[in-house]
Amino acid sequence: MLTKKKKQKVIVETQVHEKDTGSPEVQIAILTKRISDLAAHLKKHTSDKHSRRGLLQMVADRRTHLKYLEKKNKRRYSALLKKLDLKK
Repeated sequence: MLTKKKKQKVIVETQVHEKDTGSPEVQIAILTKRISDLAAHLKKHTSDKHSRRGLLQMVADRRTHLKYLEKKNKRRYSALLKKLDLKK
């Protein structure tokens, strides 16, 4: 589960400016953290189908945000992929 402190840390690491909490970079970083946490949960609890569905929704949402960022600004997109260590 993503606590308030963990979420704030992710935001600070990826924000574009000081008061940034909703840019595509921040949203993608938060989704990436939630996805990794949920994937770890699903390794222990393999029969948890409801959480697996939520994971798939988060992955689809992150993919949508990544496509948007790629379309709007290629430079920021490639920098974010390197920072979060994502494949594309």
